[in-house]
Amino acid sequence: MKWLRRQLRKDLWSPEVAGIGLGLVFIFSLWLSHRAPGASGTFFNLAAILGKPLTAGDPANQFFVSVFPPLTSGMTWQAWMLVGIFLGGLASVLIAGRFKWTLVPIEQWKDIFGKSVAKRWIIAFVGGIILQIGAGIAGGCTSGLALAGGVQLSPAAFIFIPGIFISGAIVQLLIYREKY
Repeated sequence: MKWLRRQLRKDLWSPEVAGIGLGLVFIFSLWLSHRAPGASGTFFNLAAILGKPLTAGDPANQFFVSVFPPLTSGMTWQAWMLVGIFLGGLASVLIAGRFKWTLVPIEQWKDIFGKSVAKRWIIAFVGGIILQIGAGIAGGCTSGLALAGGVQLSPAAFIFIPGIFISGAIVQLLIYREKY
């Protein structure tokens, strides 16, 4: 038990250990629940729950009736999984003694975007929207399409994974230039 506590309190885990742990999470998820972890579906679910009452009476708008009917019935297992991820991450930083409130990673953002916290929050929010749109187009997010698809040897995952790295490298060069 002392060994496990020491491992959990480390600042950084080796990529090998973290990768093995993440792989085991996906294997056990598929084995026990017959579902692969993924996050982007939760945001579509939330949009469907919030949007259905706004358009339910309009016969011209059948989007929530034809596309999202199963999603508007309530919270899905993915939503509860995200709650568990949050609580697990919180438990992890508390066990490691590294809990700290921050608004956004400070130094790197200040170097590129300036000192405005509001500007940093807006950029992060817009980036999240772009990522969600991309997840909808691709048919899944990084965890759902790349990781879960890779575990299941899905051809789409092996097209998506290089796309993540290539697009990330291009955006990094456009935004950060050669600073990072």
